[in-house]
Formats: sequence, structure tokens, C-alpha cells
Amino acid sequence: MTGDSKITSLTRVRKARQREDARRQADANSVKFGRTKAERRADAAVRDKAEKRLDDHGKEP
Repeated sequence: MTGDSKITSLTRVRKARQREDARRQADANSVKFGRTKAERRADAAVRDKAEKRLDDHGKEP
């Protein structure tokens, strides 16, 4: 036996590879689908303003 060999757990290596793959996929999805908090807030403000405008123009019974 040589002193260069290192004992590795195959399960640990497999799980580390799966974590790295999941992290890579998450990064790709965030670029593809993600929006910043500012963008979400701006969209919500536009949506709320449009809803309020429609409500203000309605007749009350």
C-alpha cells in the first residue's frame, strides 16, 4: 500500500455531486425565471393601481 491513497466515502461523493447539480440547476432557473424584489413590487403597484381605478369607476348599489 502506498501512503498516497485516501479513503473516500462513495455516498458522500455522490451526495456532493447531487448538491452541486441541484445548485447549478437552481442558478440556471433563477436567471431564466427570477425577478428582483423591486420588479415584483413595481408589478404589484401597477396591479393595485389598476384594481383601484376599476373599483373607483364602478357604481354603488
